[in-house]
Amino acid sequence: MGTARVVFDKWRDRYAQRMADVRSSAVRDLFAAATRPDMISFSGGMPEIRRVPNDAVIAAATAALRETGLEALQYGSSEGRPQVRSVVVDLMAEVGVRVKLDDIVITAGAQQALDLVAKIFIDPGDTIICEGPTYLGALQAFSAYQPNVVCVPMDENGMRMDLLAAELERLGPRGAKFIYTIPNFQNPAGVTLTPPRRRELLELARAYDIPVIEDDPYGRLRFEGGHALPLRALDDEVIYLGTFSKIFAPGLRLGWVIAPRPILARFLLAKQAADLCGSAYAQTTAERYFADPRWRKTLQDLTRAYGERRDAMIESLAEHFPAEARWTVPAGGFFVWVEMPSFLDCKSILAEAVERGVTYVPGDAFYPDGRGRNCMRLAFCYVEPEKIHEGIRRLAEVLEDRLELYRAFQAAGVLPGASDPVSERG
Repeated sequence: MGTARVVFDKWRDRYAQRMADVRSSAVRDLFAAATRPDMISFSGGMPEIRRVPNDAVIAAATAALRETGLEALQYGSSEGRPQVRSVVVDLMAEVGVRVKLDDIVITAGAQQALDLVAKIFIDPGDTIICEGPTYLGALQAFSAYQPNVVCVPMDENGMRMDLLAAELERLGPRGAKFIYTIPNFQNPAGVTLTPPRRRELLELARAYDIPVIEDDPYGRLRFEGGHALPLRALDDEVIYLGTFSKIFAPGLRLGWVIAPRPILARFLLAKQAADLCGSAYAQTTAERYFADPRWRKTLQDLTRAYGERRDAMIESLAEHFPAEARWTVPAGGFFVWVEMPSFLDCKSILAEAVERGVTYVPGDAFYPDGRGRNCMRLAFCYVEPEKIHEGIRRLAEVLEDRLELYRAFQAAGVLPGASDPVSERG
């Protein structure tokens, strides 16, 4: 993976203390390796933009200038253009959420929305509640504001409500600033919160008067099963984060926040301090793209491709991975979560996997405290099925080599732990 050159930083004593807790993105750290021609990358959750028709994008981008002129190149409102917010109103109505233009603020992707959430709600030392594991970009955004992050474990039905209830009781009234959840095809675990648990989550939030942050980037990317209503459709106090990245183009950096008006006013203040306003040109391009009904067929094609790749990954895992491995089977989205025996350190074997031409994200990146070292996230969204089969085969060889070492220890009467030699390259 290369050797980084150490550079002396004479300004290290000048930085804010909060930056000491901000970790680098595990996905971005793998970007150089993942872009090698011979590499099969399961690390990045990149949308399959190769299936978005180029002529439709060119038409939308051209119309953004032809029809609005210099308006598309000028500053705009902090809330976002009314026209693009109208697109959001229509998109949300299709999934059961009724909102008005004034309920929406356009953001620079959902990632900016996460940073604004943290800026608005978190003081140093505050407790926030997330799923465990949770989205590494959320941990990165939240960590700059120095919270105590409590991760509630999940099973195949999403966050466990019995454990959430116990945690809320332990923390007491107003003990947590908010609950952050990805209820649909969760990143990184791929699981979906069931309708009964959605209702339980909202009941607990109301009982303890805690805001719920619903992050829903993958909700429209369903391969199988019935639609589950967003939390926001069940409770209009939920703060909903959406994005155009997964249904159009991540490079436009367009997302949105839906929230109660008093909270939305805080979002506006925080956004004005961050960037004044979003790109009018990007917003106008999105407006023109979604004005053409062909985007629905494109989304169907994308979802079909993701489903085929999910199938290829699950089939390959069943064929090649060791018997000790366990994994989720997502009904939509981008990711499969793999759990290996507790003694196996998936982070320590990543370099060996890269040498064999395959990448993934080690599981500890999705926890604030180093848990998940025996797990990995595999993204199937951007890899063709035949390469998925080959990549899983390569990765299985790496895992099998490490497990053989463990079995040798076991045969010798030694049962190593995660810090013993079996977790280091032999």
